[in-house]
Amino acid sequence: MSAVLRRKARQIVERLGEAGHQALFAGGCVRDMLRKEEPHDIDIATDATPDEVQELFEHTVAVGSRYGVVVVLLGDHQFEVATFRTEDGYADGRHPEHVEFADAKADAERRDFTINGLFYSPIADDVLDYVNGQADLAAGVIRAIGNPHQRFAEDALRLLRGIRFAARFGYTLDPATQAAIEAHAADIQRVSRERVREELARILTGPSPGQALELLRTTGLLHHILPEVEATCGCDQPPEFHPEGDVFRHTCLCLDALGDHPSPELAFAVLLHDVGKPPTRSQAEGDRVRFNSHDKVSADIAKSACERLRFSTAQAERITSIVANHMKFMAVAQMRESTLKRFLREPHFADFLELHRVDCTASHGDLTNYHFCRRKLEALGEKDIRPPRLLTGDDLLDLGYLPGPLFSQMLTRVEDAQLEGEVADRDQALALIRAEFPRNRDVRR
Repeated sequence: MSAVLRRKARQIVERLGEAGHQALFAGGCVRDMLRKEEPHDIDIATDATPDEVQELFEHTVAVGSRYGVVVVLLGDHQFEVATFRTEDGYADGRHPEHVEFADAKADAERRDFTINGLFYSPIADDVLDYVNGQADLAAGVIRAIGNPHQRFAEDALRLLRGIRFAARFGYTLDPATQAAIEAHAADIQRVSRERVREELARILTGPSPGQALELLRTTGLLHHILPEVEATCGCDQPPEFHPEGDVFRHTCLCLDALGDHPSPELAFAVLLHDVGKPPTRSQAEGDRVRFNSHDKVSADIAKSACERLRFSTAQAERITSIVANHMKFMAVAQMRESTLKRFLREPHFADFLELHRVDCTASHGDLTNYHFCRRKLEALGEKDIRPPRLLTGDDLLDLGYLPGPLFSQMLTRVEDAQLEGEVADRDQALALIRAEFPRNRDVRR
């Protein structure tokens, strides 16, 4: 734990204690501390009311006064200070309608999972455990506090959080907790799509995303969030190219092959890159299974999924572009130099290449084309793949050509020649235009 972060959090606890209030570190920071991990923030729970907290500290923001939450600002750090509370009446399956201030024990009992229901006193150096969270930490178990059906009925986003914690820590789901997730899986549709997307992003960019995807499938959550991905389960593939098994298994392995902290866009592209295989699967008599044009179909399905999950336009375009281009690597060694250079300079080529790497790693293991592209990128400079323009439309006008569709063809031909090394300066480009688009063509004034 950052020494500065902990020192400032302790100052808040001490100030509340001096005023006669109980104050404790709460929730995930305590869990991480017990796991010997560095928490990113420290939340504080107290019996002081929001008004009392604001009276004690000079710089505060009442971000959730209805729920008893005040942000205390100390220098560059901010801390959520929440009054111990109980909650009731979750009509929307997410937010409580009634909140009452309570004591530490009642506050612990309204939280989601036992490992997140712990308190710690930095003054006494003591853990307060009302829910047996320390035992579940030691056993590596994700267990809902109290009645799991009640916990998930209160807040359906907890269904996904349980999966995320299990994958993040490599823990198992308590059988009763898993059974309740399965029973309430359809309730995830009550949660806003933006919140579902955010939680999925945390799952896919965190540790063991393949394990998490399998848990999403077995608990039934995947069916209600991304049925397109669930449909890949049981979709067999040619064993000579995919000895790992069906498309779903391949996708799990691809996700696990990603490096640490991939972007959400790359992670979702990996998740969706083969969703077009089930609808394109075909097998002629005596032939192997084929998935013709599955990359294009996958991109279309990915676009629809991104819209459903409320991705921004830019994010959706990036994801669909990564998916749409993932099969081009099969031909990189045979591409014309100009075609290859244009491919290498695609805005998201680093993502294209990473998807190709994990795609190969999770199947046949042949990284020949991956290394081919890496060598090309290392050998070529920026000017090699994005050379300065030798001619513009104004140059063609000066030569007497009329504006129109042919302009694009002419300028593209010049850039092709430039990328292929056929021309190197303006004079050579002009000579090429005169030779390939002669004066007697009906393209001049």
